[in-house]
Amino acid sequence: MIDKTTIIVHSGDMDKLYSALIIGDGALSMGMESTLFFTFWGLERLKKDGLEKGPLSKMNMGGMGKRMINNRMKTANVASLEKLIQDYKELGGKIIACEMTMDIMGIKKEDLRQELIDEYGAIGTYIHEARESKINLFI
Repeated sequence: MIDKTTIIVHSGDMDKLYSALIIGDGALSMGMESTLFFTFWGLERLKKDGLEKGPLSKMNMGGMGKRMINNRMKTANVASLEKLIQDYKELGGKIIACEMTMDIMGIKKEDLRQELIDEYGAIGTYIHEARESKINLFI
């Protein structure tokens, strides 16, 4: 086992994506390796112009709750999802896009932000990453 974090990003909800990226960035900042395995609704956020489109997981209230949270985050100087994912990549974070999900949901490679994705893989790819990780999370 190596000093590594692997996170399955299953949810496309804004707050859950924030959690995955903040944990991933934190792990990288502490000298760990980090892999994010995007699948199902999480993979939707890797679509071109899709990163900021996820709803709030609770209290979304037709988008009003998300606007309120975004305003509070801006006031608190919390980085945007775009900034967090760019930091993640700059710090050496790895992103894997789930090929099975792509097939199921009709997502093509051309639909995704290629500059963010390091690898396309399936469950075996995730298992390989997780097997050598000290921390495994499902978000």
